Amino acid sequence: MKGFDPKYRDFPDFIIGITREIWEDRHISVLHHHYSGDIVVRAPASVVVGNKGVIGATMATLAEFPDRTLLAEDVIWSGTPEEGMLSSHRILTTATHLGDGAYGKATGKKLRYRVIADCHAINDRINDEWLIRDQGAIVRQMGWDPQDFARDQIAREGGPEKCPRPLTPANDIPGPYKGRGNDNEWGARHVDLITRIMNADMAAIPAVCDRACNLYLPGGQMGYGHGDADRFWMSLRSAFPDAALSIDHVIGREDPMMPPRSAVRWSLHGKHSGWGAWGAPTGAEVYVLGICHAEWGPWGLRRDYVHIDETAIWKQILLHTGEL
Repeated sequence: MKGFDPKYRDFPDFIIGITREIWEDRHISVLHHHYSGDIVVRAPASVVVGNKGVIGATMATLAEFPDRTLLAEDVIWSGTPEEGMLSSHRILTTATHLGDGAYGKATGKKLRYRVIADCHAINDRINDEWLIRDQGAIVRQMGWDPQDFARDQIAREGGPEKCPRPLTPANDIPGPYKGRGNDNEWGARHVDLITRIMNADMAAIPAVCDRACNLYLPGGQMGYGHGDADRFWMSLRSAFPDAALSIDHVIGREDPMMPPRSAVRWSLHGKHSGWGAWGAPTGAEVYVLGICHAEWGPWGLRRDYVHIDETAIWKQILLHTGEL
């Protein structure tokens, strides 16, 4: 790959390799090289600017979860080394909550949860990132309800006036990556499915998804088949029925020894004006960042990985209602 260290055989090898080097091999200082000095890292809970902030956050996470292991499940990517490449990296993480930190006092609980990170890289360096951890899965395994965790988090961060604000279009910071992905039929199918669902065409689920589809849903939940898919998407969309859908990035790929796959980054932005997964309508303005990975087969979508941060949504609602 032009501009990249020759020890990496391809782009997925680069992404998986530096992730292991940073987190498991403890070569955290390589972030000075592999992350640009002005990188913008967006997560639903906050926006971090600069590799120094990334290094600090990485060390804080490892102090809280010292045995954290990151198992790469897939890297769905687009672009070229010359123009830059975007990886959508899905990780299964195991960790033990052994230190005090952002999740409160150490609980000793063993955790398993997924993360998806969209990273843009060029010339051996990542300079733009979108990151979603399944925070609902993390806090539930620690014994928290996501709403109660968000309420406690606001208090621990200094209250509603001082706590970091979740990501919204108002506080987002544009980065150097302006790409939208690639032109591939599997990405197009995935976008069509999400768009139809968000437009209240729930008949898209049986039309597009395998009847035996496996669903990996927020909160570490698993579902199977059309009924579970309908219930999840209905509970999400019904909470924000008037929110605007934005499809921000789309990748489709066909690779040897792999099923056709797709990765779609999307968002909902609008009022919490309906009943659904977040209870009674509050009128709160909410921004939902989502990333979905899909694997496709002869009868449609076979596996669906859906990432949103439930706690960041609750935080926006609680900051609006003041029910702290």
